[in-house]
Amino acid sequence: MLSDFDPNQIQDEGARQAIVELMNLVEDLKQENATLREEVQRLRDENRRLKGEQGQPQIKPGKKKPSNHSSESERRQAKGWGKGSKNDRITIDREERLAVEGTSLPADAEFKGYEEVVVQDLSIKTDNIRFLKEKFYSAKERMSYTASLPAGYQGQFGPGIRALVLVQYYSCGMSEPKIQEFLENFGVRISAGQISNQLIKNQAAWQREKEAIYQAGLSSSSWQHIDETGTRVDGVNHYCHIICNPLYTAYFTRPHKDRLTVISLLQNRPDLQFLLNRQTLSRLAGFALPQWVQRAVSHWPQDLVLSQAEMEDLVQRELNRLNAQQQARLYEAAALSAYYQQPLVPVVPVLVSDEARQYEAVTPEQALCWVHEGRHYKKLSPYLAYHQQQRAEFLTQFWKFYHHLQRYRADPTPDQAHRLRADFDTLFSTVTGYQALDNLIAKTKTKKEKLLKVLDYPEIPLHNNPAELGARQRVRKRDVSFGPRTDDGLAAWDTFMTLAATAQKLGVSFFAYVYDRVTEHNTLPSLAALIQQRSPVSHPITLG
Repeated sequence: MLSDFDPNQIQDEGARQAIVELMNLVEDLKQENATLREEVQRLRDENRRLKGEQGQPQIKPGKKKPSNHSSESERRQAKGWGKGSKNDRITIDREERLAVEGTSLPADAEFKGYEEVVVQDLSIKTDNIRFLKEKFYSAKERMSYTASLPAGYQGQFGPGIRALVLVQYYSCGMSEPKIQEFLENFGVRISAGQISNQLIKNQAAWQREKEAIYQAGLSSSSWQHIDETGTRVDGVNHYCHIICNPLYTAYFTRPHKDRLTVISLLQNRPDLQFLLNRQTLSRLAGFALPQWVQRAVSHWPQDLVLSQAEMEDLVQRELNRLNAQQQARLYEAAALSAYYQQPLVPVVPVLVSDEARQYEAVTPEQALCWVHEGRHYKKLSPYLAYHQQQRAEFLTQFWKFYHHLQRYRADPTPDQAHRLRADFDTLFSTVTGYQALDNLIAKTKTKKEKLLKVLDYPEIPLHNNPAELGARQRVRKRDVSFGPRTDDGLAAWDTFMTLAATAQKLGVSFFAYVYDRVTEHNTLPSLAALIQQRSPVSHPITLG
């Protein structure tokens, strides 16, 4: 609409300002109209449902492209891409020389060597074994002695099948019925119950590997990514939390996604710990809890680690007047004090996240994701062509500044940092006259400290994509298998998704790793050991 109209061409200042305000009013009314239409349709559908009828079917236009709020194309703009050869990464299992048929060669043909062609293939076949185990009986001791099966063989299935089932389910995203169908196509007779048991039972050793990965991962960089996504457990809504860096990805599914849950994950303990000290009181003041609460807490046992039951008992006996939100702030303050004082788990200096409130005040420093920030501008849907042009021009400058920050990370200097801070203020002080866009620009400016954390710590990435990609893997798993139904299944989901994602980041074949552990050969180094070896920490951030 009005594709060639530009209010800046209007000479009269008053008229120009009036037109700008009218244009903003058009945008507001257009957005309000769309919102009201959706609400009216929702109420009509609900009214029909109450009458026993059906609502309007949700049929999307076949040719209309879905809304795309991704910023990947802009983020990757400065990166080159090309398709390279993969032959140097292919293991050659056998070599075969092929001869030219003699009848097709002319008499003067001269041998010029060989032309190399690499062909990949796979052979899948059963390896069923009938073990004949020696058996002896001692009449004197009234005891039988029977030979043991080789390591890795349990019940009716060998290590190859056990490893393949785990990899197909947790790494390849196959459902249990499809795994059964795949195996039966190759002559393996296995029931759905046996597959389920292999996926979730007797996983204590794997869970210990996951714990070691998480501990090593927390120590391997001066920052951590974090995100969460929904997961239903036995039909009840839970949340899968993803914590990661370039060397590992760890999954934790919990009933809640609040700040206390995040602190619990960072404490990495089976039960939360709480500590009351001067830092706790300082945090209570920062959380704006009443003075009488702070005085009461100052008389509780100080510098003594409390269990959750002990902390709850103190709160219920003396501070039961507090509402749920105030109690939550009290628990968070005490849990954070315990987290910072404990010596067993590395304290995360910087958390890279989106702007979800549960991540605030958890770590000494917080960095926000530029890609997530850019998404707000992509979601803006102006109606007028002039406003569309303004949004496009500002987004160009937004991503231009982002790439300046990327170049700074590669070669940081104090002068560059000073200039980029000034450029940030200039860019995010822009006033376009398009009110919705100007509001977003002003809101971004309030996040300056967290968005420019990279100027103080150049090793920190500018986006939270690794955690979002980890969340996407859980979403795909959820789409295929809906969700775990038991505690064993929940623990297995988190454990094996952690192992599979970490192996991929470290360049380790997940099948080879699982097979090595199932056969009890243990010739491959643990994933935790590889994380420690490859840790890039060279300039660790010190806590103030």
